[in-house]
Amino acid sequence: MRQAEIRRTTGETDITVRLDLDGTGKNEIHTGVGFLDHMLELFSRHGRFDLAVTCVGDIRVDDHHSTEDIGIALGQAFDRALGDKKGIRRYGSMILPMDESLILSAVDLSGRGLLAYGLQIPTAKVGTFDTELAEEFFEAFARNARCTLHLRQLSGKNSHHIIEGAFKSVARSLREAVSIDPACAGEIPSTKGVL
Repeated sequence: MRQAEIRRTTGETDITVRLDLDGTGKNEIHTGVGFLDHMLELFSRHGRFDLAVTCVGDIRVDDHHSTEDIGIALGQAFDRALGDKKGIRRYGSMILPMDESLILSAVDLSGRGLLAYGLQIPTAKVGTFDTELAEEFFEAFARNARCTLHLRQLSGKNSHHIIEGAFKSVARSLREAVSIDPACAGEIPSTKGVL
């Protein structure tokens, strides 16, 4: 069972994440940040990951700590659920259209956390959500999932569509990368013998 539960408690947030990589996309998301709830619901459905996230954060300040810390906890959950990574495809990519936006994502579950970020979001906010927090989320996720994640915006002018396209694209790239390759079941997909 490729599952994990992460509890992260700091002076700014109290977060619980439960993840099943082999789910159907069921989710229960309560972060206190409405736009992030929506993005994580889409992430769960498009990745077909069963995901439960609860967060009590200092959103009276702003959404920064909650968004970043959820990225950290979700990344840790992916890393833990993958275990030794035997049999996984390791790589995944997706070019995803979201109305006028076109978003490319590519992931390598390499054991090395890195985000190469190329979204140009034209507005400072979507509703009350600071759009710069999309980068904070994906940076925290990539570092803690110990994956290399590339995100590129090939087109787009609507901030909501760009961010939504990114979450959907990353989910589908991860869905491919975490899937088991029957031809290599039981093997570590690296010449090093470890990821």
